[in-house]
Amino acid sequence: MLSTQQLAEFRLRLLQEKSEVTERLDQNDHFGLERGHYHESMGELSSYDNHPADEGTDLYEREKDIALNEHYELQLSNIDRALAAMENGTYGKCEVCGKDIPIERLEALPNTTYCIEHSPDQVVSHNRPIEEGVLMPDFGKFDMDEKDENVAFDAEDAWQEVASWGTSETPSDLAFSEDNYQDIYPESDENIGYVEDYENFVGNDMYGNDIKVYPNAQHEQYEEALDEEGLMTSFGDLPAYEHDPYVEDKD
Repeated sequence: MLSTQQLAEFRLRLLQEKSEVTERLDQNDHFGLERGHYHESMGELSSYDNHPADEGTDLYEREKDIALNEHYELQLSNIDRALAAMENGTYGKCEVCGKDIPIERLEALPNTTYCIEHSPDQVVSHNRPIEEGVLMPDFGKFDMDEKDENVAFDAEDAWQEVASWGTSETPSDLAFSEDNYQDIYPESDENIGYVEDYENFVGNDMYGNDIKVYPNAQHEQYEEALDEEGLMTSFGDLPAYEHDPYVEDKD
């Protein structure tokens, strides 16, 4: 049981805390939320001439204001709840189990009316924004690169196509890079429209036969790369175990 002096001290702390929170909310008009319409509260009547990035910043700031306002309003609600418990003679006892709340907990959190075992704050919400269904993991469930050798045009390919037209990177980001400014986006060296390099100049019929090489710029680059790595060879230079499968049976 709390003594009369302890109750008086907690009551004084609660009233001071309530006065401070109320004054803070009054000074900033509840973080600007009482000023009316969104754009009016941000000093704008319309978003027509605003850059999307500026709109995004304003939206973030407004969401933060809403979260802070809800936090302070919850704090005021808890204070009023604790003051009402004092009037009813139940302050210091848990609303759920009725057991005495440790004095140490009340000193740290005088506006609580719950013991630590039954504190509502222990309930973790599992409600998540619906957008996370497609945004997690990176590129969401539409990223097929690592799934069963899928080569379809997926979300990653779509992002690369858009990024090839320009990103937020600036020339200053290339100060110590050998990359071309037009190639500053994820996996810019990845082939587009085909997977392996040779697929851009090798063709065959619908049955996989009649394989032909169609010389083009990519074919020359491929041969040069093989030469540099010492992998380019002629048919006659192939070892026996690689040569035999290419020899047609004349019989």
